[in-house]
Amino acid sequence: MSISKNQPSFEKPLQGITVVDFSQFLSGPSASLRMADLGARVIKVERPDTGDICRTLYISNLELDGDSTLFHSINRNKESFAADLKDSRDLEYVKQLIEKADVLIQNFRPGVMERIGLHYEAVMKINPRIIYGEITGYGTEGPWKEKPGQDLLVQSLSGATWTGRDRKDATPTPLGLAAADMFTGAHLVQGILAGLLSRNITGNGCHVEGSLLESILDLQFEELSSYLNKDRTKSVYSSDSRADVEVLNWNQMMQHEGFKVLDMVQDVRRTNGASLKTTRCPIRVDGQKFTSPRGSPTIGEHNAEIIRELIDSNVSG
Repeated sequence: MSISKNQPSFEKPLQGITVVDFSQFLSGPSASLRMADLGARVIKVERPDTGDICRTLYISNLELDGDSTLFHSINRNKESFAADLKDSRDLEYVKQLIEKADVLIQNFRPGVMERIGLHYEAVMKINPRIIYGEITGYGTEGPWKEKPGQDLLVQSLSGATWTGRDRKDATPTPLGLAAADMFTGAHLVQGILAGLLSRNITGNGCHVEGSLLESILDLQFEELSSYLNKDRTKSVYSSDSRADVEVLNWNQMMQHEGFKVLDMVQDVRRTNGASLKTTRCPIRVDGQKFTSPRGSPTIGEHNAEIIRELIDSNVSG
């Protein structure tokens, strides 16, 4: 196991764990972010030209230092290794990273990693102790397996857009957050941590799979259990049956003492000084909050350091 960079004065739970992260957008990067928050060293493998597509994926018109605020928020505290996976030398470098890693995360569509030669069976020959984490849209079997996996599409297919109606004739409405992406990332981390614990006993790695559809269905377990056991669709809430509390907007919430005491906002900063305010990891262990001031990386920012430390550049592809 490689030792994480920038070690704090206390030892984080995943310190010494190295993650090689091929994922893009939100679901996979949210999983590697949580592992980074808990002390793992995350090496993000990106295309040399454009990098993670999330760099230009905007949920608002906000941009910071050439990248979207969404990218900054979900990729803080990571290193970037730029590699063209179609180039034999770069692919050899990546295989050397995998050989030294504890965890691999990827969320390509089914078949992509097979074409590259980095599917589970191939990677296990490189490193039989690795925990191989894979996210798909709808699983790896069945008629939907080739469909593009995107949060809103999955919400529509899963029935989630019906859960917030307050009238029987109301239009199905998607959740206001990327719930499928975020829950899938959280579920993948749970599986990866279980895999790491199992490896301590067996000495062997394993294949951890998650899908957007399965995670958004699990999120609806309460409503789906009612439907499955009472043979009826979800009942619609009526306004006179709700127990409501004060409804706050973000500005009002941030002025409230109940929010301030949580200390959920942190400042992160890139090596060039560009800074961003974002949320911290929501987990505490023994009362200790997990924060890190390191911002998101630029494309290939850590190539030289990673090659020097982890790769034998004299080995040709």
